[in-house]
Amino acid sequence: MKRAQLYVIALGLMIAFANQTMAQGVDPLPSWQDGRTKHSIIEFVTKVTKEGSPDFVTPAERIATFDNDGTLWSEQPLYFQFVYAFDRVKQLAPQHPEWKTKEPFASILKGDIEKALTGGKEAILEVLAATHTGMTTEEFASSVREWFATARHPKTKRAYTEMVFQPMLELLDYLRANGFKTYIVSGGGCDFLRVFAEEVYGVPPEQVVGSSVNARYELRDGVPVIVKISELTFFNDKEAKPVGIHQYIGRRPIFAAGNSDGDFQMLEWTSAGKGARFGLYVHHTDADREWAYDRESHIGRLDRGLNEAGKRGWTLVDMKQDWKVIYPTGPK
Repeated sequence: MKRAQLYVIALGLMIAFANQTMAQGVDPLPSWQDGRTKHSIIEFVTKVTKEGSPDFVTPAERIATFDNDGTLWSEQPLYFQFVYAFDRVKQLAPQHPEWKTKEPFASILKGDIEKALTGGKEAILEVLAATHTGMTTEEFASSVREWFATARHPKTKRAYTEMVFQPMLELLDYLRANGFKTYIVSGGGCDFLRVFAEEVYGVPPEQVVGSSVNARYELRDGVPVIVKISELTFFNDKEAKPVGIHQYIGRRPIFAAGNSDGDFQMLEWTSAGKGARFGLYVHHTDADREWAYDRESHIGRLDRGLNEAGKRGWTLVDMKQDWKVIYPTGPK
């Protein structure tokens, strides 16, 4: 049988699976365009959750991991956690007069973020240490909540927690409705993510795996607290993501989603397991409703993943073509 005929048969089976699922109730992914991408997701979920199916997976093994920046919410022109850190520098500046002449703080205070970032990873780590440590976990969480309550994205003017992707929120809900346990596995700080992950994504704090700094236990005025220390203990990116999943989750996912080469190893490790597996890449192709970027981007670079997704059997989500809407209640 010719390859074209096999493709037509396979696509027909996927559509049949999807139509059968939607015929049984409400469309589980209403913000996704009706097409191959949506049908492949529904077909996968159907076959791993249907008892008697050769691909059936027990609920305990239905683990799904999601990157955050660029996968569950936007990430341009800077990671949102960096924006928080830069705003925090301005807030703390009166306590640090030396920052007026010390880089990268001096450039941040002048509003020259591009110059501040020329210091590379070391400069960023210095800013994160100054703005994320030396306080209790409760004090840090309170600071993040206050920032989210007032901060707005410079382009969209939306609250940052409103810049989550509606189609991905539906996907999270769809997986959980079918017995999956959903985790965030991000290069972002776990304490930062845990402030909003449950309210925004439905992912509880214990299911967030992110980068972390060290901490110590103290008694302050007789009250036990956890204090964040300026010492990076785990940077959860690239090869570290499968390690983090192993250490903090203890099960290999059967579903993994990302958007950049920083997620490549997570998708690779997920796909290498036995049985049915699903790897998903969100490809930012919509310059009108969001941003269009991939190979040359300074944020969320997708190069190797773009080259290899097809031959590895991973699903590449074309944001412009596959999503009816980007943000909740946002423009179509």
